Amino acid sequence: MTADPAATAEPADPVDPVDLWIIPADQPDDVVRELRGLLDPAELARATGRGPARDPVLGRRFTVVHGIVRLLVAERLGLHPAGLTWRYGPHGKPGPVVGGERLGVSYSESGGLAVVALTEGRPVGVDVEEIHDARVATRVAERYFPGAEAEFLAGSATPAVLAERFTTLWCRREACVKAYGGRLVQGFGLPLAGSAPVRLSRPGALGEGPCLLDDVPVPGPFRAAVALLGDRPFRLRRHHWSPLTCTKQTVPHRS
Repeated sequence: MTADPAATAEPADPVDPVDLWIIPADQPDDVVRELRGLLDPAELARATGRGPARDPVLGRRFTVVHGIVRLLVAERLGLHPAGLTWRYGPHGKPGPVVGGERLGVSYSESGGLAVVALTEGRPVGVDVEEIHDARVATRVAERYFPGAEAEFLAGSATPAVLAERFTTLWCRREACVKAYGGRLVQGFGLPLAGSAPVRLSRPGALGEGPCLLDDVPVPGPFRAAVALLGDRPFRLRRHHWSPLTCTKQTVPHRS
């Protein structure tokens, strides 16, 4: 008697995995040189741009982040990193020309810390921010955030708590906007407060369909968040990128 293959097959995973890489954007000279060799002409022009306003530190970080994004995406697609070509959405969201229909890509850098998120079959957005100054946070929240969120921030016990709460909400907002491929101004009015994970059911001008968001633990004075379109739950698999091994040093994350 032959077993029914359908009966013995492994059940489909009801939770979508998201690979999230945590990357120190300040790397040694030899690492920067190697990663610079992977950039395309447009990226190289941005990384090495000249002018009185150009900060060389920002150029190095740009090189590191975009070079590592190429390494990670190329590995998933079985391509050479320098051979990747990108297409960009109407508001600048990147995606590989080859394999972009199945691989979601998003990345962010702030103050020397970068994060990269890769997903299969779902649009993704990720954001990392160094904790903002409380005075700036108050002004921005009063002007742009929904009233309930501005009041929530105003009720913070100390300026430090206010700054942390604001940065968390800002990361959620940026991640959500990136997942939809929209503009930041379209996300200012979204209600994103509350305990994570957060389900956004009405994205308004950003598009159609729900979005799931979660906060991401990151080291140092930073906050981060990731968002995926759709209703299916997702599971984060955090990794630390190492220039010496380029291996996945996986760190557990809550479901």
